[in-house]
Amino acid sequence: MASTNTSRSFHFSRNLPKRKKTSAPQAGFALMFDNVLFLFQELFPANKRSCEYFSKYFSDVGLKELADHARNQQSIGARKELQKELEEQMSRGDPLKDIILYVREEIKKNNISEQTMIGLIWASVMSSVEWNKKEELVTEQAIKLLKQYSPLLKAFTSQGLSELTLLLKIQEYCYDNIHFMNSFQKIVVLLYKADVLSEEAILKWYNDAHTAKGKSVFLEQMKKFVEWLKNAEEESESEEEETD
Repeated sequence: MASTNTSRSFHFSRNLPKRKKTSAPQAGFALMFDNVLFLFQELFPANKRSCEYFSKYFSDVGLKELADHARNQQSIGARKELQKELEEQMSRGDPLKDIILYVREEIKKNNISEQTMIGLIWASVMSSVEWNKKEELVTEQAIKLLKQYSPLLKAFTSQGLSELTLLLKIQEYCYDNIHFMNSFQKIVVLLYKADVLSEEAILKWYNDAHTAKGKSVFLEQMKKFVEWLKNAEEESESEEEETD
C-alpha cells in the first residue's frame, strides 16, 4: 500500500549540503572566542551575562566575528535546553498534543528550521528510554516507542528535506549503536506506514542521498522494500493511464 502523504512539498537541491570540517586554526579561534566570552561574563553585571547580550554588544562595537560566535553559542545552548526539555516531557509521559505545541512555539521563538528540529526530536525520542542490551529485543522496543511518537515525528516532517534529514539521522543512529544495525529497515517501514516518511524520500535516500555509514548493510536491508515501492508506483501509474 503506497503512502497517503501527497501534500508535503518535496524539493531537494541538486547537491546536498556537505558537513563542514573544522580546521585546526578554526578550532583555535573558537576556543579563543570562548575565552573572550568567559572574560566578559566576569566583567558584565549578572543580568547582562548572556550570549544574546554579548552578540548585540559586539555588533555595536564592530566586532562581527565575536558577534557571530556569540550568536552561534546562543543557538547551541538553546538547542541543548530544548532537547533536554523534550526528553523530560517524554519521560513524564506528557500528552503528544502538548509536546507538539511546545515544539512549535520553540521553532517560532528561536527561529529553528524544521530540518534542525526533526533531528532534535529524533535524538530526544531515542534518549527517552533505557534500551535493552539484547539485539533481538531492542528492535521490538524501538518499534513500540516509535509507534507511540510517530504523530510527533509526522508533525515536523512536512517538507521533503525534513524527511531526508530524519532518514539520515536514523541511518547514523543505527550505525553508531551496534544493537540497532539490523533495525534500520523495520524502523523505516514503520515510519512509512505511519505516513512520516514518503515513498519519494525513501527512494531519494536509497538512490543517492545516503551517507557512507553502514551503507552496504542498510542498502541491502532496504533492497526488497525499495523494489516493492517501485513496483507499486508503476502499478499506480498504469491504473491512472487506464483511467485516462
